[in-house]
Amino acid sequence: MKKVVFNFTLDIHSLQMFFKIDRELISYKQLLRLLVVLVVIIQINVITYNHFSGYFVLNNFQHFILRMVRGCVLSLLASFFVAYSDLVVIQFLKSRAPWESKAFIRVVIEFSLSLFIAVLFSVCFTLFANTLSPYSHNLSNVLLNNALIFSVANILLISILEGLVFSRKKTEAEQLANSLKEELTQIKFELLKSQINPHFLFNSLNVLSGLISKDPQKAELFVDEFSHIYRYVLDTIEQTVSSVGKELDFIRSYFFLQEIRYGSSLTYSINLPASIMNCYLPPLSFQIIVENAIKHNVVNESKPLHIDIVFFDKYIFICNKIESKISSGRSTGIGLKNLQKRYALISEKQPEFYVDNNRFVVKLPIIEQV
Repeated sequence: MKKVVFNFTLDIHSLQMFFKIDRELISYKQLLRLLVVLVVIIQINVITYNHFSGYFVLNNFQHFILRMVRGCVLSLLASFFVAYSDLVVIQFLKSRAPWESKAFIRVVIEFSLSLFIAVLFSVCFTLFANTLSPYSHNLSNVLLNNALIFSVANILLISILEGLVFSRKKTEAEQLANSLKEELTQIKFELLKSQINPHFLFNSLNVLSGLISKDPQKAELFVDEFSHIYRYVLDTIEQTVSSVGKELDFIRSYFFLQEIRYGSSLTYSINLPASIMNCYLPPLSFQIIVENAIKHNVVNESKPLHIDIVFFDKYIFICNKIESKISSGRSTGIGLKNLQKRYALISEKQPEFYVDNNRFVVKLPIIEQV
């Protein structure tokens, strides 16, 4: 006995799941608006046709209104059940006969079922309407006419529903794609940001470590200046871009720190026009390149390092003569690769790195708008 009850419950549950409409197909509000519009259009056409064809002549405008209200109420009730049945069919065929692989089979099945649904409900509602107010015409003729009207209307209705479902699915897919794209961009930015922040701190502490034993006074000055600079790093690293003006102020402070360590062995020149100060770069772009130049080149009195920062044809060029350290080891290129990836998140243009006449050249595109 318990087994029978369990099976019955399972069957009822299966039926409920089958007839439950997934709200992702169409919203009830959207469905109601559609049905109201279709019912009003169909009733106006049917009543007008019946009047001028002599099938059901109207006495006056009041008679038209009464026929219109009665027809719309009954048709709206009927159309809801018809539309709901259509959505059940669409939902059932969505996985079993998808448009991508079984379009012809789906069209045949939907056409057949839409006719069956239309005839079934037209008969039920015609008989129901006849009990409320008997038709003056032969009931079999009314049944036939209503079946034809319901059939044509339902073929139109199921076509519109398929269009709405497809449109909604496409819109949701685009929104999801955009959302995932934004999320992926943010994740990439967070990963790149996490590389820069500790990298800058680690290299600065290495410089400080070397100064403590050589020149404690310079080390103290370095710590004071570094605290101001690192504040900029913490503030800017949360952003995808920073203005050229802010980057320029920062790199001057960074050069000041390096001059504490290297003295006159490290020099630089900056020639950037005021017109690009409000343009944009990824944060710490200058610092990554300058740090890379100091790391991989000899910097001493006999071989001083000079870095030029100039602007030409919408690009900022950062150049230095190559005096490679013998013990510098193979470069991992993490900093420059990081810079390329961060550019890719905000611009179609990419930075370029090349050697020209024994000079290492970095070509940074500026971003005019973000």
